Amino acid sequence: MELARSSPEHPRRKRFAIRRSRPGVRGRKVLVTGAARGIGAALARQLHARGAAVALLGIEPELLAEVARDCGDAPWRYCDIGDPAQVQRTVDTLAAELGGLDVVVANAGVAKQLPLLGGDPTVMEEMLAVNTLGVYYTLRAAGPHVLHPDGYVLIVSSLAAAVNLPLAGAYSASKAGVEALGHTLRNEIRHTGARVGVAYFAELDTDMTTRGFGTAAARAILGRSTVSGVAPLGPAIDGIERAITKRKRQVVSPWWVAVALPMRPIAQRLIDFTLRGGVASALEIARTEDAPFTTEQPRRPRRVRTQPGGAA
Repeated sequence: MELARSSPEHPRRKRFAIRRSRPGVRGRKVLVTGAARGIGAALARQLHARGAAVALLGIEPELLAEVARDCGDAPWRYCDIGDPAQVQRTVDTLAAELGGLDVVVANAGVAKQLPLLGGDPTVMEEMLAVNTLGVYYTLRAAGPHVLHPDGYVLIVSSLAAAVNLPLAGAYSASKAGVEALGHTLRNEIRHTGARVGVAYFAELDTDMTTRGFGTAAARAILGRSTVSGVAPLGPAIDGIERAITKRKRQVVSPWWVAVALPMRPIAQRLIDFTLRGGVASALEIARTEDAPFTTEQPRRPRRVRTQPGGAA
């Protein structure tokens, strides 16, 4: 808290106004999806250590329970975010257990390589079900709880929304959809006082990076296991904490992502030029390589059903 002098236009009137600085995360009630591992688990632990009350969502119960114990026995629930009814029910339950919500971090996501031609279309469907529809269902369920002047929504997109790599088309499409949801929601809830941020991360030191890029097809394109090199997770988690504190519009990690975002066309041309050599052979590998999703997914009904004769 600091004192601000009145305008110099009235020097004899020594008025002082109280200007309240926004507190840190202490006391904030935060819901984190995808909290069993990676970004979600690290964020939950750090927020708890800083005095926030956290609630956890995910699909790996044993890992979630472990994170919850580290967070002072925080409330947690198994939840498939591709199931809208389950998301609504679970978010409402956790919000009630916390006594309300100040922040929701829509972090849950999955990745898997996919050749757009000749690849398995269910991979695209699963990616959209989790990464895009799952974020939408999360926002739809948690949104009403954070529609207040201190409310904040942070949506975890990716640099892949802006710069698109071969074999990552499904992931890139899903994260571009997430980015669009964030920008749209920001304008739709601005009048309530709540704010929306979008996070853009490159290849961080998480299981998603290891499993998503650790394939024979990816190595055939890149000649190595990653595009830009694996960045440490810590700065990204610190960035999210600062974003929650200040209700920031954008979070990036590593720092150079902030430079790449406004230069999307140039960055894409650079990718197109540097990676063109190994794509053909990588596609052949990817069409037969049994690469798993970065997180094993529950069985869920297909969103698009084909009628006899091939019509949708």
